[in-house]
Amino acid sequence: MNTTSNSIRPFRIDVAQGEIDDLRARLAGTRWPQELPGVGWSRGVPTSYLRRIAEYWQGAYDWRAAEERLNELPQFLTEIDGQQLHFAHIRSEEPGARPLLMVHGWPSSFAEFSRIVGPLTDPVAYGGRAEDAVHLVLPSIPGFGFSPLAESGRGDLLRVASAFAELMTRLGYDRFLAQGTDAGAGIVGLLPMVAPGRVIATHVNGPAPAPFGPPLDASALSGRERERAEAFNAWQQDGTGYLAIQSTRPQTLSYGLTDSPVAQLAWIIEKFREWTDPAAELPEDAVDLDDLLTLVSLYWFGELGWSSAHSLAEGMETFRRFAPSAAEAPTGDEAPAEGGWEMPPMPPASVAVFAADMSVRSAVDPYGAVGTWNEYEVGGHFPAMEAPEVLVADIRSAFRGA
Repeated sequence: MNTTSNSIRPFRIDVAQGEIDDLRARLAGTRWPQELPGVGWSRGVPTSYLRRIAEYWQGAYDWRAAEERLNELPQFLTEIDGQQLHFAHIRSEEPGARPLLMVHGWPSSFAEFSRIVGPLTDPVAYGGRAEDAVHLVLPSIPGFGFSPLAESGRGDLLRVASAFAELMTRLGYDRFLAQGTDAGAGIVGLLPMVAPGRVIATHVNGPAPAPFGPPLDASALSGRERERAEAFNAWQQDGTGYLAIQSTRPQTLSYGLTDSPVAQLAWIIEKFREWTDPAAELPEDAVDLDDLLTLVSLYWFGELGWSSAHSLAEGMETFRRFAPSAAEAPTGDEAPAEGGWEMPPMPPASVAVFAADMSVRSAVDPYGAVGTWNEYEVGGHFPAMEAPEVLVADIRSAFRGA
């Protein structure tokens, strides 16, 4: 990998007041669509609901307070292989702390993890044990956060995994733990391949079967496995529209997401309605509304609607390219993968499945590579925001003794 500069520069979020004023003006000037009676959420986010949230975003939400809270996390920029990478790096004061690379997914950012930084880096203060402490590295995937896409191809998950491995090298971490969600889970799964022997153990939450693969045979399953398979099959039929357009026509979608904050809000909040704890009726019942609007604001101010869509499209290309070779080398021992290279030995792997997840073990772990598989009846796609105590406890347990 060509690493043109090893410099690491401090970074602080500082959105210009003019951009905040422009956001409020755009929200105030929104041209709202009509709403058909009786359809509720079945055809997308209802106008009556989104209008209420947009009014709160415009008048009551305090971006400056959110900015100040995020800036409590030490943040940095570095350039790897011509791509600017943004990351937060929080070192634990515990002498035995180990490094943990934690990778977000879509539609999210490093900010999703802000409220679990303390429990992970200072576990004793939160009822944990000193040996659970980690030095936390929270990178922004290219196209997200403050890692702007430098060029086409930067969303390739193999390339991202290699860049993150180089980032850990620059921070002085030869070996490290890795955790991820959504696209971050895919990157974490590739890290042991691009950095053999360096990943101590992995933990992911909510892995789902291949979105554009065949439906699952739910009749062959029972209990929660069957319920999740049925949910996955229903999602394939009714819930993949966002993925189809982002992975095929990201530029066309980009105009609305870049020009209209309400479009960006709707694009993200729909997923918080569909992917969070099923017991929560509305997104703000599952997560703190201000935290949700902080994520949306990061997308708006950073113009991430277009870049995250392109990043996702390229990530899906990686998935399609890699999936056949993964099937050909299931054990990770000596079987050659596509292209002639050998799959290196895999580190211990753990999975946490939350209530809204569609994780069917027989589909996502057909060869029994996952050592620990825990299922919970709370939370969903954003457990660091929905069920932080449960996620932190599962991460501690997964990495204890690794």
